[in-house]
Amino acid sequence: MKIKSIIILILIFIGGSCITQFIPETEEDKNLLVVEGLITDHPEDNVVRLSLSMPLGGKAILKPLKGCIVTVTDDKGSLFRFTETTTDGIYKSDMPGMIGRKYILHINTRNLLTNYHSYESLPMEMKSVPPIDSIYYEKVTIAEKTADYPRQEGCRIYLDTHDSSGNCKYYRWDYNETWEFRIPFPVPNNTCWISNNSTLINIKNTNVISEDRINRFPLRYISNETDRLSVRYSILVNQYSLNADEFDYWEKVQNVAQNVGGLYDIIPASIPGNIYCVDNPAEKILGFFSVSAKTSKRIFIKDYFSGLVNPYFHCYLEADTLDSYADPTKQNITWWIIEQSLYYTLITYSRSCADCTTRGTTTKPDFWDEGN
Repeated sequence: MKIKSIIILILIFIGGSCITQFIPETEEDKNLLVVEGLITDHPEDNVVRLSLSMPLGGKAILKPLKGCIVTVTDDKGSLFRFTETTTDGIYKSDMPGMIGRKYILHINTRNLLTNYHSYESLPMEMKSVPPIDSIYYEKVTIAEKTADYPRQEGCRIYLDTHDSSGNCKYYRWDYNETWEFRIPFPVPNNTCWISNNSTLINIKNTNVISEDRINRFPLRYISNETDRLSVRYSILVNQYSLNADEFDYWEKVQNVAQNVGGLYDIIPASIPGNIYCVDNPAEKILGFFSVSAKTSKRIFIKDYFSGLVNPYFHCYLEADTLDSYADPTKQNITWWIIEQSLYYTLITYSRSCADCTTRGTTTKPDFWDEGN
């Protein structure tokens, strides 16, 4: 019995012990330059984003790099200047690139944390990219209908493309999604639109298959836990051409994004990009300067999806008669009228139940009347 009691005490001690985060010691510089840049063949804002890296295990705080001189030169001797915007660390130019030209990014820093350094990218050729053949969606069954709940459905968006010339073997896609949503109460701001940019890395390599063709590439999945599919949804997909080195870079970043967390996973600093420090070649630089032609395609989705979650269910729970507002304990709580008639007045203590601008904008996008 004595030995048994000791074992129980040991187990209790181990089970109640605190878990301490383990942060391995590394020789990584805490202020590595991070470069995110892209120029295309379209006359639009091309963006270079500069920031400083965060130390391993540190708090995720954005550290934009301001006051830099950013330019791009091509193999014909042309120079394009990027202008620093009011958004810290963002530099823009409306220069359109040309297919077949090679471009080099130049960065001069004048920051106390990094002192003064010159950085350049390797020459990057702008490759042509084929058009997107089609973008389409299919309903996905999340859960079958039961006695208590309706059938739950989501949506998966696919992409088809091909290059008959066989020149484009490496692809990358990003997208901007926009959806309309409505508050189910007769309030002034009850219809809004939200737009989001993609955050996932979507890439595909056709170099190992006989035909340069991509069918049913799963671009986006939308669950029933959002109101994206409740009224009308649109997605604008951009397709980019990559060279082998850039594809390898994005593939490694994708692996880190999916597998990060293990002690022996690749850390971002070990992924080589195409930027180097001119006056200190040993300095590590994170990120990549991308140069690519771009093609785009948009679709709209206006369909019925069963079992969508109602994001305003809590509004009904908080709805009450105006008489209850006389409760002195609620005098300092802001409230909104969400429905009013001759016989009753409903109020809520959540502004999102009465004003859609807490999440979106009442300004309808210019393209919203396009399509079906």
